[in-house]
Amino acid sequence: MTVSFTPNPADASFMPFIDTKQFHHDVRTQLSQDIDVLFAYAELPSPLLDACRYVMTGSGKLVRPLLVASTFASTNAHNDTDNEKSMANADGLEALLESDSNYDMCRRAALAVELLHTYSLVHDDLPCMDDDELRRGQPTAHIVFEESTALLAGDVLQTLAFEVLTAEMPTFAPFDSAIASQLFTIFAPRARRMVSGQMLDLNAEATIGISQNHLEAIHRDKTGALIEAAMLMGGICAGATAPQRMALQECAQHIGLAFQVQDDILDVTTSTDALGKPAGSDEKLDKSTYVKLMGVEDATSYAQSLFDDGRAALTRELSGNKENDALMALIEWLWARQK
Repeated sequence: MTVSFTPNPADASFMPFIDTKQFHHDVRTQLSQDIDVLFAYAELPSPLLDACRYVMTGSGKLVRPLLVASTFASTNAHNDTDNEKSMANADGLEALLESDSNYDMCRRAALAVELLHTYSLVHDDLPCMDDDELRRGQPTAHIVFEESTALLAGDVLQTLAFEVLTAEMPTFAPFDSAIASQLFTIFAPRARRMVSGQMLDLNAEATIGISQNHLEAIHRDKTGALIEAAMLMGGICAGATAPQRMALQECAQHIGLAFQVQDDILDVTTSTDALGKPAGSDEKLDKSTYVKLMGVEDATSYAQSLFDDGRAALTRELSGNKENDALMALIEWLWARQK
């Protein structure tokens, strides 16, 4: 099916960074619109479509698409400082974005990582896995729908995560084959690593005396791989140089691990209402966690050191700061998160 491309004037709100709150609002708004476009394109039967809409439109943090967009914005801002596409030229930027295929590839990448992440949550919550009844502040998919529908919803979200990178959809410019090839090269192995990490996490349940190295090996895949993919994909869409990609990958490896350490801490220090998912679930499932290994205080110090290392890696090639750089501002937002 061939679909014509009609530029969307609202698209320009997805990328320019003014402040963290506004930028995140704009990214979430654009992502919501793009999810609607995707599901209209996919023509899924009910109740599969209903289940997919349900899990993709909850009140999640949307960290991974925010990472794609923030990396894209920061890389563009850094690389375009001295040319006519400078972020300071808002009018020129809006005109550029209305027809900029790189920007639309960023939209595709943001959709892809959120689709894959949501699939993993749907499957994690199933009775055969963690058997959770609450996710993102609402009943999980297998509670609202049949378990078989929830299973298939996760399956189709995973396939759509790859299809969306090259699908001919309304409001999107035709895909850039060179960028798409690079995105697949980054995305596919990290999607596989995420699943491998989930298996390692299940294997580690009720394990006594697990080492920090073993725990980190699990979460560099289970949590960190997709965070790494998100940052690299955003950078690729913005034309990041080889040194910039190396810096982004190093930063992502630190931030991805820090994110998991934070999750382990929040699981024991925050209420179910605040988290939007069951508090204390790690203990219930006898998970191997950083809190169990280190205690809350040392785990918090470790998370801080990981964030510091992530910032240091980033500033070597992108020299951002939290006041005017989308990615650095997002890292500060992640450090301060309470859910």
